[in-house]
Amino acid sequence: MNQFNLTGKTALITGASYGIGYAIAQAFAEAGATIVFNDLTSELVNKGIASYAADGIQARGYVCDVTDEAAVNALVAQISREVGTIDILVNNAGIIKRIPAIEMSAADFRQVIDVDLTAPFIVSKAVAPGMIAKGSGKIINICSMMSELGRETVSAYASAKGGLKMLTRNLACEWAAHNIQVNGIGPGYIATPQTAPLREPGHPFNDFIIAKTPAARWGTPADLKGPALFLASSASDFVNGHILYVDGGILAYIGKQPQ
Repeated sequence: MNQFNLTGKTALITGASYGIGYAIAQAFAEAGATIVFNDLTSELVNKGIASYAADGIQARGYVCDVTDEAAVNALVAQISREVGTIDILVNNAGIIKRIPAIEMSAADFRQVIDVDLTAPFIVSKAVAPGMIAKGSGKIINICSMMSELGRETVSAYASAKGGLKMLTRNLACEWAAHNIQVNGIGPGYIATPQTAPLREPGHPFNDFIIAKTPAARWGTPADLKGPALFLASSASDFVNGHILYVDGGILAYIGKQPQ
């Protein structure tokens, strides 16, 4: 028996037109799952569909704002009609605003909380009835090292991700009796197009991350494929309320002793 086989499963990965969500969707597709995803605009959805097609994946994409509860409920109902009951949910969609706390408006703070914390609650709540009826389900929340650590300029993001860690644990407790596992992945610093300018050799932030990471490198989206597949598969049926940090050892490391 292949515990990592997802054949016959329908996986919804939010915000998976590119980046981390896209890599996770690739891993699920390679394991046999049917992939559905959303994004905010038709342009992003169409680009995502084209990228999946180029990789030989027949993904279905939908335009949906995951902070809009009515829109999310309609999306889940549409997916259930057109594809099937959602077996796996990855709450991947998120934003970050790097603004010093003293300069950050309450509106900006609320927007980050809404996208990074409230939306995972909305989408999880929307898919849960189908999972409960089926007697099984997997929910994976994309948390962060900022679920554990603080850093300058990311007070809203860290607050949201810390809250997402606790939402993960609480939903796990509420839905475990229905054979639903709710877990999280906490990526370290991942090399994506958005971080490309920061990763130039000699850039102070690049040097900082390399020095703080025992693996001495940035992670890649591909580094998240195996952990996500584990949490989406029957291999993790007795793993619940856990945050799996994929960070090259940063959270275990106090740092190098000064010479």
